[in-house]
Amino acid sequence: MHAYRTHKCAELRASHVGESVRLSGWVHRKRDHGGVLFVDLRDHYGMTQIVADSDSPALPILEGLRLESVVTIDGDVKARSEATVNPNLPTGEIEVFARNVTVQSRAEELPLPVAGEQEYPEEIRLKYRFLDLRRETLHANIVKRTQIIRETRRRMEDIGFTEYSTPILTASSPEGARDFLVPSRIHAGKFFALPQAPQQYKQLLMVAGFDRYFQIAPCFRDEDPRADRLPGEFYQLDLEMSFVTQEEVWETMEPVMAGIFETFADGRKVTPAGEFPRIPYAKAMLDYGTDKPDLRNPLIIRDVTEEFRQSGFGLFEKIVGTGGVVRLIPAPATAEKSRKFFDDMNDWARSEGHAGLGYVTRKGGVFGGPIAKNHGEDRMAALFDALGLGPDDGAFFAAGKEEQAAKLAGAARTRVGEQLEIVEQDAFRFCWIIDFPFYEWSEEEKKVDFAHNPFSMPQGGLEALETQDPLTIKAYQYDMVCNGYELASGSIRNQHPDLMVKAFELTGLTQADVEERFGGMYRAFQYGAPPHGGMAAGVDRMVMLLCGVQNLREITLFPMNQRAEDLLMGAPSPAMVQQLRELHIRVVEPPKA
Repeated sequence: MHAYRTHKCAELRASHVGESVRLSGWVHRKRDHGGVLFVDLRDHYGMTQIVADSDSPALPILEGLRLESVVTIDGDVKARSEATVNPNLPTGEIEVFARNVTVQSRAEELPLPVAGEQEYPEEIRLKYRFLDLRRETLHANIVKRTQIIRETRRRMEDIGFTEYSTPILTASSPEGARDFLVPSRIHAGKFFALPQAPQQYKQLLMVAGFDRYFQIAPCFRDEDPRADRLPGEFYQLDLEMSFVTQEEVWETMEPVMAGIFETFADGRKVTPAGEFPRIPYAKAMLDYGTDKPDLRNPLIIRDVTEEFRQSGFGLFEKIVGTGGVVRLIPAPATAEKSRKFFDDMNDWARSEGHAGLGYVTRKGGVFGGPIAKNHGEDRMAALFDALGLGPDDGAFFAAGKEEQAAKLAGAARTRVGEQLEIVEQDAFRFCWIIDFPFYEWSEEEKKVDFAHNPFSMPQGGLEALETQDPLTIKAYQYDMVCNGYELASGSIRNQHPDLMVKAFELTGLTQADVEERFGGMYRAFQYGAPPHGGMAAGVDRMVMLLCGVQNLREITLFPMNQRAEDLLMGAPSPAMVQQLRELHIRVVEPPKA
């Protein structure tokens, strides 16, 4: 007999009744029924009920153990009585009568419970993550994560992609976030950077003739944490293709992404491959107030700026007259909502840092609220008719400078959809956001800067860079969005060295700067670079959506806390003086507040 187990804790069935077995696992729960002790024994695979009574020498040992102690049980498989069968447990028809028990490891008093799904302080959960990972839901999420990654690899290989590994120690790259720097011991005063993404390497692979590359790539960015972005590191499905248009990238990846989601959807609806809407960036900002729209929400924002250019409502007229805009967010079937619903939305907008959220109520065709009163009943009715709003629909208004109004309208659209419970449930709705601006204005630096990936191909090529206002140039840049999350980002790349230099010159860099910072790419493009493009999908966000959780820490093995600290391993930590000397580094303490 095996030293630790003949079966796993999810294996035994009614067909095993009468057999002598050996099981090993953790003491999950104990129930004392007066001389009879029931123990739920758990391993990675599942649970088996163990029984010990006064005839079993195992009873006093099991009684003296704390939960989460590790034991090996020798016993006999018995059928449960019909009344005690547990239909929710794969092993629910049997139990194991314990003859002997060997204690492999005793547990101390637990700092957090493993059995059950009680909320517990994050600090405790992360410090004792090895215990937290034993809990059923988190344990299942981690298993599902590995299954999703395996399915991703399979689908990519099935359509002709090959996985290649790119370096971890590399040079700094302009990915829009801070680098993690690694000091060089051999080259004093010089630093490697951990890759924010394998962007340059995957493009070099195309230049090297590998055609279809992918990688489940670790990426490192020194960013502030948030619910959908972990501090430090994350993983992405990184891919690149040669001799492709952006349409071919979309047509290639829609079946992959839709297929992965369909495999793990558990009955939830998924936008079919070939049916992902393609929404220009400008239209997304107008209709949804964001470039990450949640298409489960049916509400569409409307631009009503011209309606209020000459209006009895002086506030909106003044905003429009000074270059601002007015956006309307429908509030369907709100006739029976109290005034408090509308006032609460206005209070919410103010709590988010906005001046406020105007509104109009309507019940049986009769308007209410100061905007309608000042703008005029007839004009408001004509506006509602033109927008297709009904006699019992209300509306909210976001007014101000275009960027601010779009941001407020987008957030209000989300909140109204949630408050009215009209957001589609149990569905994954995908879309592509396309035609992103190539450049944006940096108010901080008072200059033009890249809006997204600097290695993207500008629409119109060199002619556009030489003749157009930079802020009007669009890029062959695209994002894949699902349920309000940016799931992937990609582009067709710029493989022409003269075009690359010109693109960077408009941001203030010279040819010498380009050659110094991106010498590998610049040299490669001198020796025959194929047209190429690709994208990178966030593995962590994919898993988060499929597991139905709101925070990446619920699908990550050993995450950091909100202060970018690893409480389990005690990182970051001070370096020893000898280490600093070897690296030619002196620590400069930040000034005291």
